[in-house]
Amino acid sequence: MSPIFLFFAIFLLSNPSASTSQRQLNISSFSSSDSPWLPSQNIILLSRNSTFAAGFYPLPNSPKQFNFSIWYYKLPRNITTIVWSANKYDSPFSTNASLVITTTRELRLTDSSSRSNLWPGAPTATNSNSTRLVLNEDGNLVYDKWESFHFPTDTYLPTQAINGTELVSQNGKFRFLNSSFLSFNYSDNYWTTSNNVFKQLNSDGSVNQGNDVSIISADYGVSRMRRLTLDNDGNLRVYSYDESLGQWFIAWQALQESCKVHGVCGRNAICMIDGSNSMSCVCPPGFRRSSTSPDACERKIKLTSNTKFLQLDYVNFTGGSNQTSLNVRNLTTCRANCLAHPSCLGFMFKYDGQGYCVLQLDRLLYGYWSPGTEVAMFLRVDSSETDESNFTGMTRVLDTTCPVRISLPFPPEESNATARNIAIISTLFAAELIAGILFFWAFLKKYIKYRDMAQTLGLEFLPAGGPKRFTYGELKAATNDFSNAIGKGGFGDVYRGELPDKRIVAVKCLKHVTGGDAEFWAEVTIIARMHHLNLVRLWGFCAEKGQRILVYEYVPNGSLDRYLFPAGRVASSGTEAEMGPLAIDGRKPMLDWGIRYRIALGVARAIAYLHEECLEWVLHCDIKPENILLGDDFCPKISDFGLAKLRKKKIW
Repeated sequence: MSPIFLFFAIFLLSNPSASTSQRQLNISSFSSSDSPWLPSQNIILLSRNSTFAAGFYPLPNSPKQFNFSIWYYKLPRNITTIVWSANKYDSPFSTNASLVITTTRELRLTDSSSRSNLWPGAPTATNSNSTRLVLNEDGNLVYDKWESFHFPTDTYLPTQAINGTELVSQNGKFRFLNSSFLSFNYSDNYWTTSNNVFKQLNSDGSVNQGNDVSIISADYGVSRMRRLTLDNDGNLRVYSYDESLGQWFIAWQALQESCKVHGVCGRNAICMIDGSNSMSCVCPPGFRRSSTSPDACERKIKLTSNTKFLQLDYVNFTGGSNQTSLNVRNLTTCRANCLAHPSCLGFMFKYDGQGYCVLQLDRLLYGYWSPGTEVAMFLRVDSSETDESNFTGMTRVLDTTCPVRISLPFPPEESNATARNIAIISTLFAAELIAGILFFWAFLKKYIKYRDMAQTLGLEFLPAGGPKRFTYGELKAATNDFSNAIGKGGFGDVYRGELPDKRIVAVKCLKHVTGGDAEFWAEVTIIARMHHLNLVRLWGFCAEKGQRILVYEYVPNGSLDRYLFPAGRVASSGTEAEMGPLAIDGRKPMLDWGIRYRIALGVARAIAYLHEECLEWVLHCDIKPENILLGDDFCPKISDFGLAKLRKKKIW
């Protein structure tokens, strides 16, 4: 027995209180003279500057079960970050486990239930001078030529060469293969590095790839403790430790939408993610929760010869026994191809004019909802199914027409009393003529009075069929005496209000308005006549007591700048505040490139409408992210168009 272990045993025997509460013993290396190393000895192996530690680490919920692991030691006691383990996470050791260096210089890790060497790679020293187990400051556990960096588990550390080694998540479901693929159960790849394999994680936050390309993390350039970990949700992430906050935070991740990871939900289920990045598995219409698997769904009514399709906007199923991609002319052709296959459970179609059509055969796997897919899933159900689709988006065309049935009465039967009919018609004509003259005389008599009243109230300037005119009292009550201010901008202050019919509106009190009532109402009428999907709708106005107020629709998702600029920035023009939330929380929202493309396309359509398609030619003069608002389904809407005409020239 080594002097260190002998001293430790004598100390425990001579100190009863210490034997009751065993002290931790820190060592800098482990050799054959220190054998055996037992879990009950409470020994840890430290790196030179105590950044890392190695040893038998007890499981959080099972103190009598252990993993031989490496973890960050320079962290607060309440933060445990294990970066490597000699045994699998689902195969912990008992208290009878031991680590020894045999007389043949072999490093052996055994448990009472197995006599085989459980240490990965079964290292054996080539000479007696190298029979020491040492933990380097970079977290690499070394025994002669054996290194833990050659046998990673779920984490890569800075300076560790990746070189095609494999990562496995702690739950064993997900793998990072060939330094370039994320895979579910070895067979289903759901993310790739685009032919640039990972080479090495650096302490500055960059990840070296092939072809002299690097991935840059959010806090690139700051030297911190970092790790590249494959988490149990299947996402590959770079973590950085912020000492000022005392916690790890995500500096980079492979997938921005966690629902795109395969295996998150079971068969037929659809993965949904909310604003707090919380995932849930929901069943599509016509399905219910499976009795055997809580994350899977099963049909309510089995398919028969008579079927129909339910449209699920932005739903994509990326797995199945066979996905057949077709190039078709239209939706009807794609539907016909699905109906021709008895095993077709639905098809995916994209309204882009490119003929995108994918038949989903035999199984529905790895379903998720995301506006970035721009795909509509047409789910095949039985004709007797009564469920309606609750997945709707921009591809759903709203029916805005109201059919009216008009029926005319049958003409009366012909009569021979021609003279009587002529007399009746002549009498009626004469009576109508006399009545018309009398009414016209009465109108002329009171015309001056009516004209004066109209001039007093400004009614002669109010165009027929224009926007609704609100009184100042109505808007004062709707905004609670203009107390709920949600923004300020160059055109005026904005308040949030609620109309008597429960509609939420944004009320903008204009300032520096030029012209009289006639000019103001003429300009408001022009703005109100501009109807476009990508323009904010003007619902009404108020011109009373010297006030000039516009009433807009309320756009809940706010302006585009909160998704593009760094966290904490507030819109300067007040447009975001008038249509949605004023401030941005601590995190920066993420938009994938599909949504960004649709936003750019919608803004371009709105500008083209203002410049070329509407009857009144309008130059916006102030296009910027703060004036681009996002609806519930991220449909872009431009605001503040046409207001430049209402401003005084001296403020330009």
